[in-house]
Amino acid sequence: MATVDPIALDLVDFLNASPTNFHAVDEAKKRLKQAGFAHLSEREDWVLESEGKYFFTRNHSTIIAFAIGKKYVAGNGFHIVGAHTDSPCLKVKPVSKVTKGGYLEVGVQTYGGGLWHTWFDRDLTLAGRVIKKEVKEHSVTYSHTLVRIEEPILRIPTLAIHLDRSVTEGFKFNTHSHLVPVLATSIKGELQKLVNHNSSSESNEKTNVDDKIHHPVLLQLIADHAHCHPDEICDFELQVCDTQPSIVGGAMKEFIFSGRLDNLCMSFCALKALIDSTSVESSLGDETGVRMVALFDHEEVGSDSAQGAGSPAMLDALSRITKSFNSSDPMLLGKAIHRSFLVSADMAHALHPNFMDKHEESHQPKLHGGLVIKHNANQRYATNAVTAFIFREIAEIHNLPIQDFVVRNDMPCGSTIGPILASGVGIRTVDVGAPQLSMHSIREMCAVDDAKHSYEHLKAYFNEFTELDNKLIVDC
Repeated sequence: MATVDPIALDLVDFLNASPTNFHAVDEAKKRLKQAGFAHLSEREDWVLESEGKYFFTRNHSTIIAFAIGKKYVAGNGFHIVGAHTDSPCLKVKPVSKVTKGGYLEVGVQTYGGGLWHTWFDRDLTLAGRVIKKEVKEHSVTYSHTLVRIEEPILRIPTLAIHLDRSVTEGFKFNTHSHLVPVLATSIKGELQKLVNHNSSSESNEKTNVDDKIHHPVLLQLIADHAHCHPDEICDFELQVCDTQPSIVGGAMKEFIFSGRLDNLCMSFCALKALIDSTSVESSLGDETGVRMVALFDHEEVGSDSAQGAGSPAMLDALSRITKSFNSSDPMLLGKAIHRSFLVSADMAHALHPNFMDKHEESHQPKLHGGLVIKHNANQRYATNAVTAFIFREIAEIHNLPIQDFVVRNDMPCGSTIGPILASGVGIRTVDVGAPQLSMHSIREMCAVDDAKHSYEHLKAYFNEFTELDNKLIVDC
């Protein structure tokens, strides 16, 4: 039996702890705190120190962590890896109650560009966050609580082939009418409603839950996992999740099978690289810059939100760090940005053995082949010759594999947070990602080796960039 690299096993643990973007940020927080990073609040003043390690969250779905070099002075550069915490999924609607044909169903919205046919006939559940009311000593507060229902409670069944012979010619469905998860049958739902009503009556509790908005059985399930009464639920953001856990698979234990590899794989590798590159007491002793990881929400829908890469979140962080060390010179932030570098890390398209014609002949990234540098002449990726050289040189120094990707001229090209941050902040950027198959499916796959290569490459970037950049002359 093949031995599995511990990096891959750690990635699997991270994936299994992160069914939603909120849970991914929560897991990142736990790992950062354990590594000695201090939690900052954007609502408060920051008091930062050389060799200090810090992080903050925004909306609990975006997290930015950074470590300040011992030799850092205001105006020096930031060495950043950016990724995203969100993945295509089905999100519960504000009014989710659907009753049809004797079934209780849950109304959902499609989020991002998912391969929605892969969500049929899967054992599904719900996870996300709940805003709940708490009354203590006649004082009312409202708290944000993460919830995750472990057991399968939902399913989107396909139609039997006997009722649609044309399905063999292509599975076609309407995302509004047919992509609706079944929760229960109406008769079982009514029985549960009666039980809940009797229970509330016996305890002299009154419920104000509007049965026209959500099924009572759904609210009770959510309340049980939020450790509250249904009447204490003020609102929630929940998404449908697959119950099948992430796992190492393949005949040689060479693959990772999981949902949300795009882009939690890159988020994990970036986070671990930052933590491990700053874990030894002397790690930041010769560092003149600031090492940073920024994991954003809403990349899958364009990044235009208060916590997306299109927000001022990163620029705010760069500004506050710079001003913490020198608030008198307004030109220092601009100098810092021009000395900075961003690795936009988002998963890449591996060559598919059954659809090889979908790749450009000379640019066919393969599993086990290391990180992929993404190029696009029309700026769908932010890579240029200078930024690609820097990233490639780091691979050369550490004998790490590296690949290149260009989309075919007759196919549209996806994009990342790279061009958004490059244009919005003005920072040099390279777009990279680990190769994977089944991107945007409910179950994706990548290679164990590439998780290790990605982590090692990003860690080397944090350790090597300052010295390498000092040797590079472009604008002079």
